[in-house]
Amino acid sequence: MSNIVVYGAGGTAGSRIVAEAMARGHRVTAAVRRPESVTWLPAGARVVTGDVTSARSVRELAAETDVIVVAVGGGQRALWRDAAQTLITVLREVPNPPRVIHVGGGATLLTSRDTSFLDEPDFPEEYRDAALGQADALAWYRSSADGVTWTYISPPPLEFHPGERTGRYRTGTEHPVLDDQGRSVLTYEDLAVAVVDEIEAPRFENMRFTAAY
Repeated sequence: MSNIVVYGAGGTAGSRIVAEAMARGHRVTAAVRRPESVTWLPAGARVVTGDVTSARSVRELAAETDVIVVAVGGGQRALWRDAAQTLITVLREVPNPPRVIHVGGGATLLTSRDTSFLDEPDFPEEYRDAALGQADALAWYRSSADGVTWTYISPPPLEFHPGERTGRYRTGTEHPVLDDQGRSVLTYEDLAVAVVDEIEAPRFENMRFTAAY
């Protein structure tokens, strides 16, 4: 059993990670900006006010925590960069710091030409700001996270949606995992499975990985 803090626990990814972790018997602290508005999390989750870009919040919740999961969304580009910077800066000062698992974006994955999906000329403008923020966060972990153990998970770049929990998936690192039809597909429910699997049996420490069917 692990003590897990999930920032962004009220969101599409975060709420499913909370549910998956609790179903497996872990102790979960759900950190959200407005706890009074989050009523759909499983009974037993400890719901607290938390902001992953706040050094004070991270410092308080890091105590006696094994893993911090970052699953925040809905912000401007700076949100994800600031989250990564705040976590690394604070956790460097914490004795026996918890691991970090950052739920990132699929746009940073590489195409068959080894260029990022974010750099494709037809990349949708409405998603560019968030994609750039997630790219900033990944760059920060890779360049500046000495002393902190981290994992960055990228969902598929296009076909990622709520759906069924199958409990199965395949993993890769820099390129999307493709099926026989050349598609990369995953549900949020099975992303949560992949995250909690990584918590229980780490395979991708200090690196990025991706998952799909």
